[in-house]
Amino acid sequence: MKIVVFASLAWSLVNFRGALLAALVERGHHVIACAPDDDTAVVAALSAKGIDYHPIPMKRASISPMADLLTLARITSLLRVQRPDIVLAYTQKPIVYAGLATRLVGGSHFHAMVSGLGHAFSDGGGLARRGLRRAVALLYRVAVRDADSIIVFNRDDGPEMMRWGMISPRHRIVRVPGSGVDVGRFPMRPVPGGPPVFLLVARLLRNKGLDDYAAAARIVKAVAPDVRMLLLGPFDPNPTGITHAELDAWESEGLVEYLGETRDVAPHLAAATVIVLPSRYREGLPRTLLEAMATGRAIVTTDMPGCREPVEAGGNGYLVPPGDPEALAGAMLAFVRDPALAAQMGARSRILAEERFSVDKVNAIIIDTLGMDAAGDAARRAAGPVLRQATGGA
Repeated sequence: MKIVVFASLAWSLVNFRGALLAALVERGHHVIACAPDDDTAVVAALSAKGIDYHPIPMKRASISPMADLLTLARITSLLRVQRPDIVLAYTQKPIVYAGLATRLVGGSHFHAMVSGLGHAFSDGGGLARRGLRRAVALLYRVAVRDADSIIVFNRDDGPEMMRWGMISPRHRIVRVPGSGVDVGRFPMRPVPGGPPVFLLVARLLRNKGLDDYAAAARIVKAVAPDVRMLLLGPFDPNPTGITHAELDAWESEGLVEYLGETRDVAPHLAAATVIVLPSRYREGLPRTLLEAMATGRAIVTTDMPGCREPVEAGGNGYLVPPGDPEALAGAMLAFVRDPALAAQMGARSRILAEERFSVDKVNAIIIDTLGMDAAGDAARRAAGPVLRQATGGA
């Protein structure tokens, strides 16, 4: 069978979906991956796995109708030429425009992987946010109307999509535990000794809670000045991105240490004591948290959709309210007061990573959902077109 996979960032095809795409190739399927950036390292990595790559125009942060029409036209053209059996899209714009294109061209089964509803569906924001939410909901409703499945990463997103009319009770909703984590690539590492080292790994967006992290650092360092507060991740053109000037001010005050960006987060996780993600918005299920858990690290994150999924409060970490630097600082200070706590919680994190979040288990569910395992493929050919049926959940 032939499958075309659409993403909004080429690197994610390797970093988040590489194991899934490779597993599909190993089963004898023809895999075509598509994203807007023509990243030579990504193209080489995909080619080495037997995966074709086709760049498509797409501006992730743009709301230009002309740019979006060009994206839709190019995706439609690609599907007419390739005539895939399966189309899989993840993240907002690929889902919307690949879903629309699949309906226009016909002949393919469409699956939408919702890796998080993000900024538009987070609380607050006033009239502008509500207007954006309604617009996004309408686009989703049209794009996924005929989808064979809606794959979600947490327990909250399916009901939220239903509430906003993005999907209907007849849709098949399948919940998977995020992208999964390769527990071999991220082996258990001992927690380093000395004063705690806290690490936040994220794109430098305000709604990732970066300013809350800086404010919490001010509180923590007043009590324990030897504590280090690290920040790792790229600047982002998104309107909620923080500026270089803001980051420089935090560093000048001695609140955070910026490590830049990397494509190999493993050594940074191993060098940290605790991983922090004070996100204020709806995540899918942050891969960073899963990689941290596999490494054997305790987690401090917010009680938000997606973030709360992998955390046993008091077991492998702490959940704090979003937008509450005092609560965030209090959770971090627990590791200052009890030096043994990080290792205890980190051990539980590793167990959870192996038992619940292994990438092999996640990919098995997705491949079965797509009907592209060996048995499913044969049954699919025998049965003909998929009958869409209602389901109450995963």
